[in-house]
Amino acid sequence: MIDTHAHLKMAAEGDWTRVAEQLQRARLAGVHHVVAIGAGGDREELQSALDAARQFPGVSAICGIHPHDAQRLEEADGDGLWQAVELACAHESCIGVGETGLDFHYDLSPREAQARIFVRHIALARQLGKPLCIHTRSAEPETLQILKDERAEDVGGVIHCFSGTAAFGLSCVRELGFYLSIPGIVTFKNPGEIAEAVRQAPADRLLVETDSPFLAPIPHRGKKNEPAFVGLTLAKVAELRGWSVAEADAITTANAERLFGPRLRQPLSN
Repeated sequence: MIDTHAHLKMAAEGDWTRVAEQLQRARLAGVHHVVAIGAGGDREELQSALDAARQFPGVSAICGIHPHDAQRLEEADGDGLWQAVELACAHESCIGVGETGLDFHYDLSPREAQARIFVRHIALARQLGKPLCIHTRSAEPETLQILKDERAEDVGGVIHCFSGTAAFGLSCVRELGFYLSIPGIVTFKNPGEIAEAVRQAPADRLLVETDSPFLAPIPHRGKKNEPAFVGLTLAKVAELRGWSVAEADAITTANAERLFGPRLRQPLSN
């Protein structure tokens, strides 16, 4: 299994020993590889994902600026924060650009700033030849429009923590060739339209993730999430598709490797 989205250092509250313990539990649970996300509003957050990838075999990084922090990036441009993003994303252990996108639910940055930074990330992903990791909440039409306007289908990427409408998810798949990464929400009693999207999406466009420390799957809902729990999400995806868990594992692992590259074949180890 591959957990394609985990905020490792955040989940461990900044303690690298606790990161190591989480990864050990993940390995024992059958997780093969973990993608650590470094997407905050400062260099430390960017660096945390790269540090995880350097320290722990079987971990890769995705780096960028979260839409929550878009305004901070624009304000900090003179301090070289965008240059730090470019350097982090160009690093060999970084396999994608993001998470970037639009969040009109919390609106922690002005929507115009979010859109501008989103476009910059798409251009960077194109320049580096690395896929995008997209965050979108309460902004499906606007997200899809920017992806189309910027011809993001030429770049590729994933709608991370997919929890929107089935129509949006399927449009991203069919019109842009993007992947949908399914979080633990799919195990909830009322998962919205995620289940329908999982049933309808092409098999070769499905991934699984924890988004740890958030959104722990049943029966851990309400507790801190971690990569060891990704198998619970995978089992629900298997159930919805009529696959065995082994089939779901093989399919989603192959999909992740196709999107992010051969680095994901490196296994977690002691």
